[in-house]
Amino acid sequence: MAFDPDINYTAILPEICLAVTGLGVMLYDAFAKDNRRWAGPFVLGGLVVAAYSVWRWTTAAPGSSFNGMLVTDPMRTAFAFLFLFIAALSVLLAMPMFDNRSRNGGEYFALLTFGTVGMLLVGGAGDLAMLFLGIEILSLASYALAGFRRSDLRSNEASVKYFILGSFATGFLVYGMALVYGATRTTNLTTIRLVIQNGTLVSENLLLTGAALMLVGLCFKVAAAPFHFWAPDVYQGAPTPVTAFFASGPKAAAFVALLRVCGELFPVEAFELHRTWTLVLGAVAVFSMILGNVVAIVQDDVKRMLAYSSIAHAGYALLGVIIGDWKVTLFYLAGYAAITLGSFAVVAYVAGAEDNRTDIADYAGLGLQATGAAVALSVFLLALGGLPLTAGFMGKVVLFREVWQGNHAWLVVVAILNSAVSLYYYLRPVVIMFFEERPLSSDHCPELPWPLTTALSLTLAAVMYIGMFPEPLLAGLERTERSGQIATPTLRRLPGQ
Repeated sequence: MAFDPDINYTAILPEICLAVTGLGVMLYDAFAKDNRRWAGPFVLGGLVVAAYSVWRWTTAAPGSSFNGMLVTDPMRTAFAFLFLFIAALSVLLAMPMFDNRSRNGGEYFALLTFGTVGMLLVGGAGDLAMLFLGIEILSLASYALAGFRRSDLRSNEASVKYFILGSFATGFLVYGMALVYGATRTTNLTTIRLVIQNGTLVSENLLLTGAALMLVGLCFKVAAAPFHFWAPDVYQGAPTPVTAFFASGPKAAAFVALLRVCGELFPVEAFELHRTWTLVLGAVAVFSMILGNVVAIVQDDVKRMLAYSSIAHAGYALLGVIIGDWKVTLFYLAGYAAITLGSFAVVAYVAGAEDNRTDIADYAGLGLQATGAAVALSVFLLALGGLPLTAGFMGKVVLFREVWQGNHAWLVVVAILNSAVSLYYYLRPVVIMFFEERPLSSDHCPELPWPLTTALSLTLAAVMYIGMFPEPLLAGLERTERSGQIATPTLRRLPGQ
């Protein structure tokens, strides 16, 4: 019987577009000499083309390609748009870092583009091998981006720590995949689900051990406690635009991986496996919420504070994985990504060209000398705490409602209490910006560059629109799911719960 490679270039057209864009911007950087101002816009153009390629998926029938290695389903399509949105805003945040004579701007944008390719592959992974490939493409680009400021010791330290700890996490992930293969004799996620449903596992204990090791690796990627130790140091040491990317893009990609792995390895039909996995994820979510919010209170550096905030929000988002609803998880992550990218746009502005003003005390008087930036940051911080009429509030309302209806009321109670605690440290920078007596020096607040202004405008509009008009996005996600004929990963409520 002849081997059929099942090649479908339409299924990987966005990845091809971005790979060509990454190579193109590297060549542009090499030959442009002293005129490199078009590197950022060039990458933005590639992202637009990739978005159009993703849009074409909405009119095609869902299915798999490359012998099940990639699946094109509603979840992949929806998350692909989110990844491209995050990448575009990350490009805007990074553009002020490079002037016309910069010789490493092309390298930066190429790494960012290749990292986006990894995120897209993770979103469509139908096989453990493809999942690993996408995660590693994203991880290698992330390690290099963390240490991009070669002359900055903090950036070097961030890169080394991220690489070493990330390598350990990868080891757990690969070993876990190997054990899952040993228990099921396949790496295809759909086939793994069928093996579990049919009760033909080689060993259930082997499956649980492999899944636990995979959980360690994936929780590292989402910065969930107790696998969060890398996040504060890496977020603080990496260039601020890179930190913005880390806090939104790779985190969202890791949640897609969790949704796919949980949906296939622990289907609701396997009652005991499903319940065990739900309890483990619940414990990780609670620990992440408590640790992130409590430790964030004592932070004096804005980037470290937002790092611990991201740990807490990873705990909130894990609730969506527990109930297995990818639409609710995406809705929450979309609002969180817009808030986070907007927050770091202001942080990048205050930090300056040397990226060294990140203490909360450095924001004293910002409300007097850069009122627009201060108001925007205030909205973003309060949105993270759940300010009504913002994406942060609506994301929590939708998420907590679904978790409550899924008979996980105790998780909702813990999440609400933690949200109340978080308001303390989110309000602290707001008070300092508007009520601190010591004003900022005049050279501390230059004019906002147009890329940061654009990023702030887009994120602020997204945060307010999602908060006030959530129905169009939620309805669109519902239509997207109904349009798919293949089953998307799900962890529905346990019978009798």
